[in-house]
Amino acid sequence: HAPPCPAAYEELEMKHLLAAAVLAALATTAGAEDKPKLTVYTYDSFTSEWGPGPIIKSAFEKQCDCTLTFIPIDSSAGILNRVQLEGKASKADIVLGLDYNLMALAEDTGLLIDSGADLSNIALPIEWDSTTFVPFDYGHFAFVYNTDILAEPPTSLDALVNAPDDLKIIIQDPRTSTPGLGLLLWVKAVYGDDAAEAWKKLQPKILTITSGWSEAYFSLFLNGEAPMVLSYDTSPGYHMAIDKSEQYQAAAFDEGHYLQIEVAALLKSSNNQELGRSFLQFLISKEAQSALPLTNVMYPSIDIGDALPIGFSKLIKPSKSLLLDTETVRDQRKEWINEWLESVN
Repeated sequence: HAPPCPAAYEELEMKHLLAAAVLAALATTAGAEDKPKLTVYTYDSFTSEWGPGPIIKSAFEKQCDCTLTFIPIDSSAGILNRVQLEGKASKADIVLGLDYNLMALAEDTGLLIDSGADLSNIALPIEWDSTTFVPFDYGHFAFVYNTDILAEPPTSLDALVNAPDDLKIIIQDPRTSTPGLGLLLWVKAVYGDDAAEAWKKLQPKILTITSGWSEAYFSLFLNGEAPMVLSYDTSPGYHMAIDKSEQYQAAAFDEGHYLQIEVAALLKSSNNQELGRSFLQFLISKEAQSALPLTNVMYPSIDIGDALPIGFSKLIKPSKSLLLDTETVRDQRKEWINEWLESVN
């Protein structure tokens, strides 16, 4: 028989290559479908390209031989609302990014189950006794200021409240923002029954109230719209480590600073509880925790030693960690937000 002409040979070869590619794709898809899957609801900045999500996903998938999927939601309150609406039909196995203030509310749903995690290495400013929630990072709320504009910031919350009205600050709404709620609770922890009066004194100094942290910090504060913004005591650590700049610093307040602890938890309805518990344990491993300071810009919840960026050693050290009981926050939150609304409007 005569050999095929070159064109016919190339066509035959192309068909073989295409068939091989299709078979390889089918094998890959089948392999992926065979792998166990874990779905995690978290807030959107956690999953962003500069957040810790991609790093943690890659590292955990290598360890578990599974497929880890993060579903971004706009806020920690939004995460809780989503699983409440979905109930037992939720696609999520894990919720990641609730904070201490929402724990009692989340536990009341009856949707969560014991984490099974070994929490003996947890190192927080407070003792941790919950077995349902796994704390993965923490920080304190603080007013970050631009040293090029404000040479001498207030040294206490009371000094800020009573500062001249031409000192402008940017804060966030407690109904939509975790830092906004943090400031609400900070004022309540310091002033108690006099909180409404403190808010009235603070109101003329508020340049604007944003719905979220990113708008307040990136869009307004870093563009010089005001010399101070509500943020975290850890924020300057990022600027020092990444920008190599000490221009932005947190003001240390004499009364102490309100503490935020971020947590993750396993859903009772999960069909992958064993894998979910493995993920929660991985979340507080040194490998995962070392990714957090410069991606989530928070303190890790365990001691990571030399892995903590140098800039974090220069951060303010709050004289006291203020924290209202999570059950009290659950019971009083709506009343306190109404008090805030009446005082700042």
